[in-house]
Amino acid sequence: MDIEFNKNEDHLKQLTYQLSKRLQKIALGGGEKRIAKHKEKGKLTARERIAYLLDKDAETVEVGAFAGEGMYADEGGCPSGGVVVVLGYVQGRQCVVVANDATVKAGAWFPITAKKNLRAQEISIENRLPIIYLVDSAGVYLPMQDEIFPDKEHFGRIFRNNAVMSSMGLVQISAIMGPCVAGGAYLPIMSDEAMIVEGTGSVFLAGSYLVKSAIGETIDNETLGGATTHSEISGVTDYKFATDEECLDHIRNIFDKLGDTPKAGFNRAAAAEPKANPQDIYGLLPADRAKPYDMMDIINRLVDDSEFEPYKDLYGQTLICGLARIDGWAVGIVANQRKIVKSKKTGMQMGGVIYSDSADKAARFIMNCNQKRIPLVFLHDVSGFMVGSQSEQGGIIKDGAKMVNAMANSVVPKFSVIVGNSYGAGNYAMCGKAYDPRLIVAWPTAQLAVMSGAAAANTLLQIQVASLKAKGQEITPEAEKELLDTIKARYEEQLSPYYAAARLWVDAIIDPLETRKVISQGIAAANHAPIEKAYNVGVIQV
Repeated sequence: MDIEFNKNEDHLKQLTYQLSKRLQKIALGGGEKRIAKHKEKGKLTARERIAYLLDKDAETVEVGAFAGEGMYADEGGCPSGGVVVVLGYVQGRQCVVVANDATVKAGAWFPITAKKNLRAQEISIENRLPIIYLVDSAGVYLPMQDEIFPDKEHFGRIFRNNAVMSSMGLVQISAIMGPCVAGGAYLPIMSDEAMIVEGTGSVFLAGSYLVKSAIGETIDNETLGGATTHSEISGVTDYKFATDEECLDHIRNIFDKLGDTPKAGFNRAAAAEPKANPQDIYGLLPADRAKPYDMMDIINRLVDDSEFEPYKDLYGQTLICGLARIDGWAVGIVANQRKIVKSKKTGMQMGGVIYSDSADKAARFIMNCNQKRIPLVFLHDVSGFMVGSQSEQGGIIKDGAKMVNAMANSVVPKFSVIVGNSYGAGNYAMCGKAYDPRLIVAWPTAQLAVMSGAAAANTLLQIQVASLKAKGQEITPEAEKELLDTIKARYEEQLSPYYAAARLWVDAIIDPLETRKVISQGIAAANHAPIEKAYNVGVIQV
């Protein structure tokens, strides 16, 4: 191993270590004191409930762990968006589990909480997966009600989805394990089956204080909407249980008897580990993101047996396209090549840039994968599309549009892994969040933005300096440098994968060694949803 490899390895392992430490902190939710107070009531925490419910030793993928990080500082923060979402297995059946974390503001809904719940339902809908809600929430966080209540993608969309999902035949099971108030009361009761834990679970449209204020009736919450009331008098809930564990056991019993559903039929062979050591990824990915590297070195450490069947490998070489298997699943891979390549048509081509020939190749490959019903995996390390007179005359906009069109209209499931840069229209062409990847994850080395930090900072600096000079103000070199540093620091923060994950632009930040697992579990989920739509790209400029 050379010195450069060792430096790269140290850098990426440090980033991965920081990721694990941040995840450990996130797992504490509202903190150890609030966890202790929560457990004094005889309740399991959200994560304990999920761990108890899911099959032991089965693979899981957590979605949105960093949701809300660094946001709502004035409100005391909202770790993980106050809700835990996991893709896992119950009695061998893959499903989505959504659990309110009552240690975070009593499980109240912030704007990011609603966005994360909607993402969980979207995963269930796209992949035709059962969904389980473990409800323990004080309802909408009232100081921010205007950002969560009335709009299309706000709180009410959750219940609309409940109804639509039911009509689609998607199994929805709810457990009321704490408060379930006002509009939030509709979520469990619009599920197929609802159960409630005695002494801790409650569900009502208005709590005792509001009832007293509204109609003058004096009543306690347990009598108003507790387990006995709703299981023996109103019939609102279907079952009541003495403990969280008994309630979760019953959900497992329900799943044990679920009938099977049609499958998409994606091709899977016996899984095989890569022949090239995946641990090498740490040393192969440059710590300096401006340095070139061979993306094939990464691919060979992600795919089964390190076997890859390239498509048009001598043409459009700044995009790698080809077929492989990941954990046995057949996949089509579209990846940005980061080394400098030579084109007989245009000469030297910069790595990480999409040229006309690359976009043309990728469009054709994506169409072929749709024809063959092969899921697509996109590996991002892209600066954008090539610019300049030669590219414009060569039809870069036309060829780029062709690639975007082929990708956007894909009927096979798509998965995106942001390895390094994901800038500008390159993010779009490589199936960014706006293009409905079934899962989109980032490595700790990822950056998402319109352009790189240096390019953006210099552009913004020029605009601000020109504005100041237009007002008659002179700016010294020292003041200009200070302004540049301020702009760069702000922009660099927004480039961070954690900034993206906090806003759910990506579903997770992962250790590179988890990539195979995430893609495999994503395809396993997608295999529950038969492809019913014909592939049609509409009008493409050829």
